[in-house]
Amino acid sequence: QVQLVESGGGSVQAGGSLRLSCAASGATLRSYVMGWFRQAPGKEREFVAGLWSIGTTLYADAVKGRFTISRDNAKIIMYLQMNSLNPEDTAVYYCAFGTLLQPLARATSYAYWGQGTQVTVSS
Repeated sequence: QVQLVESGGGSVQAGGSLRLSCAASGATLRSYVMGWFRQAPGKEREFVAGLWSIGTTLYADAVKGRFTISRDNAKIIMYLQMNSLNPEDTAVYYCAFGTLLQPLARATSYAYWGQGTQVTVSS
């Protein structure tokens, strides 16, 4: 059983930065997918960024060039560095983990989800 622990959310002014972390405990597989999704009030959950254990990354168009996903492969910790934040980035951010190399942007590729961390960007 994989458990995901997220940290790093908070409040920031527009133009600021935050870094989210997600640690996957109980995961020992060499092949996996990890991703970040977000859900704003009244909106559906959407893909933000993801990576395969082999290093391939993918970003949603809305965050490309501003967000960077990375990982510590030895510890299976994933990070999301978020720069140039704007109010439209305000949402609950969820970490997700999957055990197969499935499409990164598809929520069904992930079997395990974190509890979510709030990111609030004020103008």
